[in-house]
Amino acid sequence: MKTVYIALGSNLNTPIEQLNSALTALNKLPQTSLSAVSSFYQSKPLGPQDQPDYVNAVACIHTELAPLELLDYLQQIENEQGRVRLRRWGERTLDLDILLYDDLVIKSERLILPHYDMTNREFVIIPLYEIAPNLILPQGIAIAELAKNFANHDMKICYKP
Repeated sequence: MKTVYIALGSNLNTPIEQLNSALTALNKLPQTSLSAVSSFYQSKPLGPQDQPDYVNAVACIHTELAPLELLDYLQQIENEQGRVRLRRWGERTLDLDILLYDDLVIKSERLILPHYDMTNREFVIIPLYEIAPNLILPQGIAIAELAKNFANHDMKICYKP
């Protein structure tokens, strides 16, 4: 089984319910089990500020699915929950991003692993650190070191699954 970390985000249509529904769907994927979920954090949008705050979390799954097969399933879950891509970094009912897939490094048109900008996003690093404080990224960077960069984050825990 491969260990995979997935970022979850939503800022439309009751975001906490959107994330909980996504977690249920993740746990139902074939050859996959959900093993950990961070707290849900309320955060300001990364992109345009004329949208509601986000609710973000990170989940850890164990899976036998190949990376692109998993990506297809995640996009299917997003679509089933009404995901519409209106603008880059815009509002959405659900966003699911593969952050890490074991120590795999991939740079393809459809998938970049580790996630291309995860180390610069407090709404990824803080929840990831919460569930995997001893994690070392494939680049050799300790998640604990990255978390120090966001020690003064302004996110608020809004839900604990």
